[in-house]
Amino acid sequence: MFIMKTKTVTKLFNKVCLFSLALISFTSIAQEEEEKKWFDNFSVNGSVDGYFRYNFGAQNDNSTAPATSFANESGFALGMANIILGYEGEKVGFVADLVYGQRGEDAVFNSEDSAQIVNQLYAYWNVTEKFKLTFGNFNTFLGYEVISPTGNFNYSTSYMFSYGPFSHTGLKADFAINDNWSAMVAVMNPTDYTENNPFDTYIFGAQVGYSADNGSAYLNFRYGNEGEPGEVGPTFQADLTTGWDLAEKFYLGVNATYLTTEDQGDADASGFYGVALYPQFKVAEKFTLGLRGEYFAQFNGGLIVVDGADISTPFGVDSELDGSVIAATLTGSYDIGNLTLKPELRLDSTSEDTFLDNDGELTKSLSSFVLGAIYKF
Repeated sequence: MFIMKTKTVTKLFNKVCLFSLALISFTSIAQEEEEKKWFDNFSVNGSVDGYFRYNFGAQNDNSTAPATSFANESGFALGMANIILGYEGEKVGFVADLVYGQRGEDAVFNSEDSAQIVNQLYAYWNVTEKFKLTFGNFNTFLGYEVISPTGNFNYSTSYMFSYGPFSHTGLKADFAINDNWSAMVAVMNPTDYTENNPFDTYIFGAQVGYSADNGSAYLNFRYGNEGEPGEVGPTFQADLTTGWDLAEKFYLGVNATYLTTEDQGDADASGFYGVALYPQFKVAEKFTLGLRGEYFAQFNGGLIVVDGADISTPFGVDSELDGSVIAATLTGSYDIGNLTLKPELRLDSTSEDTFLDNDGELTKSLSSFVLGAIYKF
């Protein structure tokens, strides 16, 4: 009797175990299937930002500001709303980066006559683990700073960023050489012509990169005719972007660039060059203090734009059409959850008279204050 009960209990126990294992297996399979739903590969993120800007000892009516991109309006002003939609599959994916607002309008300035709100719009194919193709409109690979305020430490931007390229439309190929080294080559429309190519010219880009746990360095190039053939000579630009954690709380970034455009006649080539240092010190868990010190110069009128009777230049030039600026920007960055406040003091000093003071007289220096507010989601 006891033996029969033992066998019965044992059989019952085995059935319970088998049922439990089957249930666990079914649950695991169901969870795996649930984890693989198609919409799990989609992402939505972005930001909104605005700012306040005030000049010290100069007019505050939008007539006087550093001649750099963004954050140039007086008083309280809007930045941009940025929404980034993405899909990341095992082999293929896309990014649709949409912007709206003053900063967004400046970022896609060559499309000002359209309803363009596209900052980036591209698809990509991971051909292998070490080879990737990207086709469409993407932000430039040159330079230290970017269009989105979430990607920069300083709220206002540098001269090198403002007069380098913003975006490209074309085809690029990225190569992962090993765990540290990478390379990229690209063929693109003339710089910042993102909707179409109004000229029968193309430019070429290249990059060599090195990355490690404590920082990275990228050497970038672009070459090609940026305008109507026969009217504008080829442009060549070399750019170095690097940044390293030198200590637990201290970071140093460096950007250097050189650009030259050949003249189609007998005149000398024109262009610009510059260098900027970005030291940053983490004062507390939520507060970091950083400085951008930049020297930027144009030679042979490389930044002078002639539009009919109107002539514009970001800063004054001498009789040889040469001019330069030294800009120092001290920025604090304080995090409150997803909100970041960035108060900054900025001093721009040019080699020639450039800015208007309170009396309407030209002067070589301008000091200003900016408070930026950025919410990232």
